[in-house]
Amino acid sequence: MSASIQDHVSQTVQSQAKQLKTSNDINDIALSQGRFISFEGTEGVGKTTAIEQLCTRLDDNNIAYLRTREPGGSPFAERLRAILLDPATDINDDTELLLLFAARCDHMQQVILPALQRGTWVICDRFTDSTIAYQGFGRAHGDAVVRAKIESLIEQFVPQLPELTLWLDLPVLEGMARANKRSAADRFEQQVTEFFTWVHKGFNTLATQHPERIQRIDASGTADEVSARVWQAVQGRFDVS
Repeated sequence: MSASIQDHVSQTVQSQAKQLKTSNDINDIALSQGRFISFEGTEGVGKTTAIEQLCTRLDDNNIAYLRTREPGGSPFAERLRAILLDPATDINDDTELLLLFAARCDHMQQVILPALQRGTWVICDRFTDSTIAYQGFGRAHGDAVVRAKIESLIEQFVPQLPELTLWLDLPVLEGMARANKRSAADRFEQQVTEFFTWVHKGFNTLATQHPERIQRIDASGTADEVSARVWQAVQGRFDVS
């Protein structure tokens, strides 16, 4: 990693620690205005298509929204995304975790919170649940120490969780078969079946622990069928026609 990126990571984490002292006020503002929805799932479950179709429905209902993603979503976070997804990147698990949260801090402060405060809905492709599932379960097989480390970082640097998380659930092998038909695999997509089996277990564990926020969406069937299930979940949570 270049010195400039290292410096920016350090500055970002220090800056966010200061800014998040007022996170309770920010959280109240965000909750009273824009809605925050995240999409989760293992590889090949159809998140991109489901998000596109949800955004179309929001357009049809004249709901202002911002579509974003993680890792990434802000200029600096996108630079870290390129590092994290590059198959040539050789880093240990702690470095990976800290880079993810440096990207998330910048994304949160530069993009997500301002949008929510404007009254804009935020539709995010992956958020903290992916970190728990991929790093906490995929990498660490649910190790309690690693999960506690991730939860501590969330508590310190993530002042706003999604109000609704849509977990697109599909058998791991079916999702991998879909993903393999896409372009060259990135650093995460190159992982073996066991890794994604653990990731799936992570999402299932989270959905069981947080039923008030995480809703399982059957990702089998046609794109329109999945889209209808997503829209039904959104209508059930928020006041939209």
